[in-house]
Amino acid sequence: MLGIRVSVPVACFRKGMAREYLETEILPPPSTCYGFLLSLVGETDRRAHIGARVTAGLLNQPDLSVVLRTVWRVKSKPLGSSGNTRPDYQQLLSNIQLTMWIDSSEESGASLENRIRDVVVHRRYNDIRRFGGLSLGESTHLVDEVSPFSPNEGLTSRTFLLDEKGKMTLPVWVDHVGSSGTSFAVGNITALSVVPDSHQLPRISPVPPSL
Repeated sequence: MLGIRVSVPVACFRKGMAREYLETEILPPPSTCYGFLLSLVGETDRRAHIGARVTAGLLNQPDLSVVLRTVWRVKSKPLGSSGNTRPDYQQLLSNIQLTMWIDSSEESGASLENRIRDVVVHRRYNDIRRFGGLSLGESTHLVDEVSPFSPNEGLTSRTFLLDEKGKMTLPVWVDHVGSSGTSFAVGNITALSVVPDSHQLPRISPVPPSL
């Protein structure tokens, strides 16, 4: 199990069903965390670490604001036509301080946990090949800082943990063409001041293909 701390000045963790009004989740879903972690270690194959367990927790209460922005939607041709853009309201979170927990004990191949440890703890950057900035969520929502995290710091985080009777559903794998291949985890946000049990973390896995 590895814990890291992530600081993001501005971000939106868009709810999957949000359309005209782009609402944000209170913290990044496991699928968003996983994409960020792949980018952190320079991995372009999102299937490379299926089986890893990943979750996020909030160390503070981010500020919530609403902006009016131009949203891209492909509805007509040519792609550059005005019919493909429209103004929509979007919720934004500011000054986000997160913990992320990663466990690779169920991975069958290379360990995502160890790759992140090499970067964040041991600062081995020579083998990292990253494209563009390091972001969490949208590409414009750039990460400010990533550092090791330990419960010995005496901080409590509100962490998303699995609970079959939970009240919150977040994606662990997103189907970017349609939605039939999107898989979810059910859980609750729980105050946490210790290392979580690995089986409380959502497992990264796509929906199995239909037989």
